[in-house]
Amino acid sequence: MNNDSFRKHAHELVDWMADYLQNVENYHVLPDVKPGDIKAQIPDLPPTESEAFDQIFGDFREKIMPGITHWESPNFMAYFPGNKSMPSILGEMLTATLGAQCMIWLTSPAAAELEEQMMEWLKEMLDLPKHFVGVIQDTASTATLCAILTAREKATNFKVNEEGFSGSEQFVVYASNQIHSSIDKAVKIAGIGSKNLRKVNVDSAFAMDSKHLEQLIIEDLAAGKTPLCIVSAIGTTSTTAIDPVAAISQICLKYKIWHHVDAAYAGTALVLPEMRWMAEGLEHADSFVFNPHKWMFTNFDCTAYYVKDPISLVNTFTITPDYLKTSVDGEVKNYRDWGVPLGRRFRALKLWFVIREMGVEGIQNRIRKHIAIGQWLKAEIENHPEFELLAPVPMNTVCFRFNPKTANLNLDELNEAIMNAVNKTGKLFFTQTKLNNQFSLRLAFGNTNLEPHHVENAWSLIQEKAKECLANN
Repeated sequence: MNNDSFRKHAHELVDWMADYLQNVENYHVLPDVKPGDIKAQIPDLPPTESEAFDQIFGDFREKIMPGITHWESPNFMAYFPGNKSMPSILGEMLTATLGAQCMIWLTSPAAAELEEQMMEWLKEMLDLPKHFVGVIQDTASTATLCAILTAREKATNFKVNEEGFSGSEQFVVYASNQIHSSIDKAVKIAGIGSKNLRKVNVDSAFAMDSKHLEQLIIEDLAAGKTPLCIVSAIGTTSTTAIDPVAAISQICLKYKIWHHVDAAYAGTALVLPEMRWMAEGLEHADSFVFNPHKWMFTNFDCTAYYVKDPISLVNTFTITPDYLKTSVDGEVKNYRDWGVPLGRRFRALKLWFVIREMGVEGIQNRIRKHIAIGQWLKAEIENHPEFELLAPVPMNTVCFRFNPKTANLNLDELNEAIMNAVNKTGKLFFTQTKLNNQFSLRLAFGNTNLEPHHVENAWSLIQEKAKECLANN
């Protein structure tokens, strides 16, 4: 491909992209394919000779698109959104074109300094503690791993990195039983061990019980173990429950334990002054993470990770072979030392585009609208005689079930059948969770282009399929 053909095909792709964004809600959210259907259409061996781009793009439309789950659709209400926006996409296009490798300042000075300033912008937008210093990671899973590794190294005066575990550390990590699975993974990778992850009880709102937390700490100390890190959540995965950050911070201060706050999805809501009650006590935490790629309209991947003690973070990860040393190392931030990978993408560019194109007020308006829609759905369920909420709704993730109060019904099976029937239509995609051992329907929405009518249509479809499934039961 030469420059002329690149220009021609790039214009074709942009036209297709604009059409897709305009029409995405008309697609079936879930593809109607079976395992192996897509792979069967791809040749077993790569082509020996060059193929025309028209043919490649044609195969994309005919073979790949039928197997795509449309996360961009406002009818996608499963998991948490993997969000994006038009300015973010344009920023990502430039990132791909530049191909910048942002491991140290010298390899892309603009990338390093824009990232530094974007972390300051986000800190201001969310009213985070002034002493926090930030870095962009790929995902919250990586950020949480960084927090636990840094806590480990700080607790051992950085000896584990140098000498390995002695076998006497007996570290323990604490999180509620509603915490994200990335914490389970992080304690494995960090060498803490799954058996040393304590799952703390939760209250009726599914938030961490701080009294049970302290009880577990006291028991572990009596057994000769070392409490290392507590992970609290501003917005758990199942229900967006808000852990008592202030109370947990005080416990961490009392027992000298690292406090990591996971706000991967719900942290974006801190852009609203009226939602900052969720972060009370955050100034005492050691680290904090949230994902602009979930609810701040910046496409994956883009995770904002903040620490109170950046020196300990850097000392945990820094390795400086001769070929990476530069004459300005003492004057700049070399972000390769702020996390696991050496290689880093220019993620700050798309974030810059989003914040500037939408403005803080534009971001706030969309978040307020999404929360208002969530509260509307909450009220609809509360006022319906045959549906019931299974968890509080602090924002816009709603957990509920159909309960027609009919004798001899298996409610778990009935609600699972409703979910499957709805998803099969292709008009909506949502998932489930388990709350108090009950199968719960779970709608989580925050798509960039979500409007009230999308959730109104989803609610109507769920009610329709509930009646059908009850009749067929």
